[in-house]
Amino acid sequence: MSALIAWLPALGPLALLLVGLAIPTARANAEPRAMARRARLAAFVALGASLATGIAVIVSGPLYTGTLGIGGVGLALYADAFSALMLVLVSFVGTIVVAYSKNYLDGDENQGRFFKRLCVTLAAALLLMGSGNLFQLALAWIATSLALHQLLVFYKDRPQAVLAARKKAIASRAGDAALLVAAALLLGVFGTLEIPVILVEAATMAQAGTAPGAVHVAVFLVVVAALVKSAQFPLHGWLGEVMETPTPVSALLHAGIINAGGFLVVRLSPLVVLSAPSMDVLALIGGFTALFGSLVMLTVPSVKVALAYSTIAQMGFMLLQCGLGAFSAAALHIVAHALYKAHAFLSSGSAVETIRSAAPAGPATLPNPAIYAATLAASIALTLAVGALFGTSVLDNPGAFALAAVVALGVAHYLASVLAGENAAKAMGSALGLATLVVVAYYALQTGAEALLAGAVAPNLALEGTFDGLVVTLVVASFAAALALQTFAPALSRHRAFAALSVHLANGLYVNAYATRLVSRLAPVTAKKS
Repeated sequence: MSALIAWLPALGPLALLLVGLAIPTARANAEPRAMARRARLAAFVALGASLATGIAVIVSGPLYTGTLGIGGVGLALYADAFSALMLVLVSFVGTIVVAYSKNYLDGDENQGRFFKRLCVTLAAALLLMGSGNLFQLALAWIATSLALHQLLVFYKDRPQAVLAARKKAIASRAGDAALLVAAALLLGVFGTLEIPVILVEAATMAQAGTAPGAVHVAVFLVVVAALVKSAQFPLHGWLGEVMETPTPVSALLHAGIINAGGFLVVRLSPLVVLSAPSMDVLALIGGFTALFGSLVMLTVPSVKVALAYSTIAQMGFMLLQCGLGAFSAAALHIVAHALYKAHAFLSSGSAVETIRSAAPAGPATLPNPAIYAATLAASIALTLAVGALFGTSVLDNPGAFALAAVVALGVAHYLASVLAGENAAKAMGSALGLATLVVVAYYALQTGAEALLAGAVAPNLALEGTFDGLVVTLVVASFAAALALQTFAPALSRHRAFAALSVHLANGLYVNAYATRLVSRLAPVTAKKS
């Protein structure tokens, strides 16, 4: 019976692939309402199977089918607390996106074809999350990218959409190659690609304090694959340019598929911790991308492009946490980002009205620097105090502390806005209470994630050496500067130097422009009829 339960995660992908592959495109387009019902049913089957898998993991522990293949290479399903959580997350977001698509594409002549491609993409993502063998993981990794590409070029008569998808495809092939070479190296070291076996043996290596050189190279290639998949600098530009695809695709991309890079690193975290240089690469590139994306997001006028740069920044911060050894915090970050970003894209149509209603009526005034500094100091003190109550400090868990510092900066911004408003004295009491509740909730969620994922991901790493301390310091200082820029930007916008900086940031410091020029020369894009 337990062997049959281990195959539960396969039910969702099978149902989705049945809808996505078995029905001819002509018939699907001729029966759009029927296709919508079939896709919704398949998505609900996937969600139900994922929830059942999660319950089974809670009751009986990790589920593993064993590998169907030769020499430890083949197909397998593996579900522990982390992969079960990801299966539920992806199937939940996928179900919402499928339901939303019915009305969004109502009347489109290719609505049936859209549902076919959406189901295939979702199936590939679920097979990735439930992989128990690196061979299957690599196949699902590549399949997810190829299926997503078909959604990104759903409107083939839009040259900009095709160009963005082509840039993404070129970057993805580099990431695919890195993952395949990493799998080959790991097969040579461990003699198998079975993920549970590799994780156990990697934990043994970590206790011994030694790892072969091939493991360091393999981990570095895994990190490269993750950075590429998560649209990290400088291969980030395509993510902000795929907005011409239907909004449900953006929601699934930003809420689910873009998280695959973080999933890979967290899934293989007992292996990743064996290579300190690779983790340093994660921390540096992730941290820089987080800051870069946050600054660009503040300057772009398009709501959806701003959301895209928000995703780039969030993925950078999540990989930074991995680089600092806070894998359970990174897993929590994946869940939180997926849920709020799916909502953000699916409700992006009302964002303009929301922003307009929140905009100040009169001319912008320069905030009081003293108030800003006081609220910043108070927020940091509050965060440190609550963290101490939960037993979290920068020495024990630098990755979680880095995110806590950013939470503190957000609290400071909120408190400063309350103090700058009318009836500040009356509102400050409730504002402090809300701020405390936010900080407590953050640490409670971190503690809960650590307990839930104990044994499924590598334990949190303590601060090791000057480099880690420098990274944390730079993160806090950089985001404090970014918050100051956001706070004082409205009043400084009339100054020429600040206006020039805003233009440069709005263009992403022109990194993506060079990539666009290169791809356009190598493979010119011409519009095609859909």
